[in-house]
Amino acid sequence: MTTSQTQAPATEPRPAAARPPLWDRRFTLYFAARAVSLLGDAMMPVAAALAVGALYGVSGVGLVLGVWTGTFVLLVLFGGVFADRFGARRMMVGADLVRVLTQGVLAVAFFTGKPPFWLLVSMAAVAGAAVAMFLPGVNGMVPLVAREPQRANATLKVADALAHLLGPALAGLLIAVTSAGTVYAIDAGTFLLSALCLALVRLAPGAADSPVRTGSSLRRELRQGWREFRARTWMWAVILIWVVYGVLVFGPLVPLSSALVGERLGPNAYGLAVSFLGVGTVLGGLLALRVRPARPLAAGAVAMALYTLLPVSVAVGSGLPVLLVGHVLGGGAMAFWSVMWATSVQTHTPPEVLNRVSAYELAGSVSGIAVGQILAGPATGLASPARLLTVSAGVCLAGCVALFAVPAIRTLRRAAVPDGE
Repeated sequence: MTTSQTQAPATEPRPAAARPPLWDRRFTLYFAARAVSLLGDAMMPVAAALAVGALYGVSGVGLVLGVWTGTFVLLVLFGGVFADRFGARRMMVGADLVRVLTQGVLAVAFFTGKPPFWLLVSMAAVAGAAVAMFLPGVNGMVPLVAREPQRANATLKVADALAHLLGPALAGLLIAVTSAGTVYAIDAGTFLLSALCLALVRLAPGAADSPVRTGSSLRRELRQGWREFRARTWMWAVILIWVVYGVLVFGPLVPLSSALVGERLGPNAYGLAVSFLGVGTVLGGLLALRVRPARPLAAGAVAMALYTLLPVSVAVGSGLPVLLVGHVLGGGAMAFWSVMWATSVQTHTPPEVLNRVSAYELAGSVSGIAVGQILAGPATGLASPARLLTVSAGVCLAGCVALFAVPAIRTLRRAAVPDGE
């Protein structure tokens, strides 16, 4: 398969009546798998913060989450290779089953007493490795289960947003009413249900969910994935911008915003703002279901300019109404961009290397956020949180200009949608 950056011509949107159905058996099962898995994922940060924090303090929570993130970043490239080698669905089912084990072990540990810290750290490492095997296949599976990837991505983004609205509140309520063991047990159940739904998906004949090569070394496949990633200027240029965003915008946003809003308006105000961020994400996903721009990344860059209003609304010390509006617009902008980006990656990358290419973009994006989270605390010794968030807003706007300045990003056209199967 060539590494050419030839761009597929745009096609006019077909009338709604002519579009193939989205909710067939394959997509319904895949959607169910992702929805329950996302709900479980959304519950876990709150569970870790409350349950681990109550036993081992803030440093314990930081170490557990840091081990999870670090393991993911280290192994995600291998996850992309294995997904291309053995099939994305197989890797996702296996990763779900591993997480059933890790969360089940922690549930039993919390039910029976105080879990030792080494167990929390080791299970976090195993779970992070499982996610590294799972996520690269998410991009690769969408074109296999949905005839129109943009509609599928937008629908999944809405489910993601709803999960992040409901999951944290549910986790906090369960811990208050029952115990942390209940949250971990439910989380294990979500991964078990996800694995079952994925196992029941029956792909179309000839779908690329089977080994595509034999006798190829791991190193060679990593190099091939890197060549495919590097050959697409629009792709690696976006990831470079996103690494900067991760360090200076996305990474420090939560710790700085929570401190600033909590100090001025109280912790309940920040929780409400996060909820409105989720509302905006739902609205952005719904918009992406309807709008089919000929140049998706250019449209996404326009939307991302609105994300600037989120850190600005916090930095200027605005009242609660303006703060909530900023979070709604920020969530909508990010959701719309995410759908345009995921659809572009899925439709402009050869299926046999899609999972490896996705792994490279995941590694770049997550590593930037991790660095930003680590540097947020020390940075407050150099400048106030408000000033740092003002810098974040400026970087966000400059990033949108950079997206437009790269011709390969600005001119990338929406790939033609097949007439059906």
